[in-house]
Amino acid sequence: MNRTEAEALLFSMTETEALRRHMRSVELVMRRLAQHFGEDEDLFGITGLLHDADYEKWPEKHPNLIVEELRKQGEDEMAHAIAGHYTKWNVPRNSLLDKCIVAADELTGFTYAAALIRPTKIDGMEPKSVIKKLKTKGFAASVDRDEVYKGAEMIGMELPDLIKMIIEVLTEHKEEMDLE
Repeated sequence: MNRTEAEALLFSMTETEALRRHMRSVELVMRRLAQHFGEDEDLFGITGLLHDADYEKWPEKHPNLIVEELRKQGEDEMAHAIAGHYTKWNVPRNSLLDKCIVAADELTGFTYAAALIRPTKIDGMEPKSVIKKLKTKGFAASVDRDEVYKGAEMIGMELPDLIKMIIEVLTEHKEEMDLE
């Protein structure tokens, strides 16, 4: 599946700009992680782009429908990683792709939320401010903190380094991400 096909699939399943933006931000972080680890940028990026594609219309079936669709299209590696990002299924996370989607998803969303409440948004944001917000249970309460810590550990990165990477990616794309 190429990027254009993936975007068409995403747009057929997801209408809200906020959720599309989240998936796009995870795509960008996944591409950076692929660069960092010397992996396939398109595979990583498209996995990030589609990881929540079925959530808006069918939250009770998430990620079942997108996983099924990807399997139909022969994208088994992508489907497995997306199935594994939903921790309640207890899908083994064996590949680096499986682990990176876990590392990128929650923490990218959390970092984005932390940037939104700052007067300067993403500009000048430091990893320590994100880490401080992680300790505030009431902030972005739906974010599973255990997944955040586990994700960084699974890919062998220190949490501040992963946050720094995410901040850099969001900063590079701040106009598109509405973080100006």
